[in-house]
Amino acid sequence: MDWLAQWWDGVELWLVQLPVALQFPVVMVVILPLCLGVARLIDRVADWGAKDTPAAPEADIPEPEKVPA
Repeated sequence: MDWLAQWWDGVELWLVQLPVALQFPVVMVVILPLCLGVARLIDRVADWGAKDTPAAPEADIPEPEKVPA
């Protein structure tokens, strides 16, 4: 895991040293697809979890009595 931390530190240092006009597109090219992928993964896991749970039994809710006008 030490190699990963060192690699990440190098990437971070490289990104910080770029001009802001280049930092923005680089971050957007990396962050937007990453966030989209994570959002899709969460959506699919939530759909899978919702599909596999048994449906709750419907409760008999009495209708309120209607008062003649």
